[in-house]
Amino acid sequence: MASVLKYFFLFSFGGIVYVLIEMLWRGYSHWSMFILGGICFVLLGLINKKYTWDIPLLIQMLIGTFIITLMEFIFGCIFNLWLNLNVWDYYDLPFNIMGQICLPYMFLWFLLSPVCIIVDDYIRYLFSTKKNRITNYFKSRS
Repeated sequence: MASVLKYFFLFSFGGIVYVLIEMLWRGYSHWSMFILGGICFVLLGLINKKYTWDIPLLIQMLIGTFIITLMEFIFGCIFNLWLNLNVWDYYDLPFNIMGQICLPYMFLWFLLSPVCIIVDDYIRYLFSTKKNRITNYFKSRS
């Protein structure tokens, strides 16, 4: 039960933050972005679970960028192209693919991914009764 609560919290946290970022950036959002944000946040957190902190943060950032961009493309194809909800449109941005993903936003995801990875690990630490990587991470930074 604790694991379900943890993942529900991580998903909800990621969804809320994603919607807030969109509202600050574009002035509006869509309910599907809550789902996308939740999924991306949980998946980014799983990078540490699968690969640990032994992988350089730069590599984790690249993996995170790929995850977010892939999820954005999938959601874009479903909500924008298939359902015609027009949640976003990147056709006017450089290096876009079908107007759903583009290079400038990939760069933004690259910059946001380490924040997500570290915050996720800290939240997991709060749910844990034993110490984990975040304790060692912050100790090594002091």
